[in-house]
Amino acid sequence: MSIDEPPKAATPFDTLGGESQVLALAERFYDLMDLEPAYAALRAAHGSTLAQARQKLFWYLSGWLGGPQHYTERFGHPRLRARHMPFVIGNTERDQWLACMDQAMQETGVPDDLRLRLGGAFFQTADWMRNTPEA
Repeated sequence: MSIDEPPKAATPFDTLGGESQVLALAERFYDLMDLEPAYAALRAAHGSTLAQARQKLFWYLSGWLGGPQHYTERFGHPRLRARHMPFVIGNTERDQWLACMDQAMQETGVPDDLRLRLGGAFFQTADWMRNTPEA
């Protein structure tokens, strides 16, 4: 960086503490999904094992938060809605995903201001991902 360049603003990835903290967030998210009865519908949509989903969420979040683009380097554009079309995603799954992620952010020490900002962005994406009308 030259003396004339303004300093770069910290990304959410930086604010969280980098890869180790993003990994901790992804791990806690799936731990909670696996353990908490409140997330049963969400867990049921994920099949018998969560290992691949854990890794992909970590890769995706790293890039989405402003860090290394692990996901796109491996798979190209995320195409989130298209990749999730085979799964039933209604209000219940959306709401459980958001609650689980919020709990994971709280439990991994995401600062409240960032947690609220990310929560808003997560809501927009999760709401857009719905593909099943509610009865």
